Amino acid sequence: MLPRSPASLHLRRLRWARGFSASSSPSPSASTAEGKIVASVIFERLPVVIPKINPVVYAFQEFSFRWRQQYRRKYPDDVLGKAEARGKGDYQIDYVPAPRITEADKINDRKSLQRALDNKLYLLLFGKTFGAPDGKPVWHFPEKVYENEDTLRLCAESALKSVLGGLDNTYFVGNAPMAHMVAEQTEDASVSSFKRFFFKSQVIGTTKLDIRKCEDHVWVTKDELLEYFPEHKALFDKMIIHIR
Repeated sequence: MLPRSPASLHLRRLRWARGFSASSSPSPSASTAEGKIVASVIFERLPVVIPKINPVVYAFQEFSFRWRQQYRRKYPDDVLGKAEARGKGDYQIDYVPAPRITEADKINDRKSLQRALDNKLYLLLFGKTFGAPDGKPVWHFPEKVYENEDTLRLCAESALKSVLGGLDNTYFVGNAPMAHMVAEQTEDASVSSFKRFFFKSQVIGTTKLDIRKCEDHVWVTKDELLEYFPEHKALFDKMIIHIR
């Protein structure tokens, strides 16, 4: 066995000297140089009913059905008669579907979750938040400045919990943020530059939530949401992918 050279021993000491950091939070010097970090939550309600089919897709499906009917196997009439009589009985119930257009849709009540049932809804709050010009209330997502939480997701959970009072009817999608943006320093230097990280969370198992710690709130669709943030329309249009 060959003896180890001094160079290899020195390299081994350097590897052990590196080690690992026991803290996942940024150092005070790094946070001062790069500005603050804000965890923001995109809180959405998924569609309740199936969206209406696009007219082009419906026309193609109708054409495909009629085309397949030309080559379908034709069964004897006695077989078809037995199949039709099998489902008859006193247990049958006349099914009447609920209307797709609710009262909240008719009066445009954006505070209600019972609207736009075939679409996703997103929660927006109106009030004071970090980075608002002159400290005035603005429309924003539930958010919180990162302090000493172990992870950014815990910071995002804390932001949503302060608005809802709990996280019983919420589900966070993943541990990592879905997107981020950098806010530049204002001209009057009243607000320094900071980074905002967006996390996705969804409403689970309820149709009514008690929203608190804000002056006002709305549940809006993606198209309506872009009206509240015209300066960030390009970012949110790419970040919130709507497949209907």
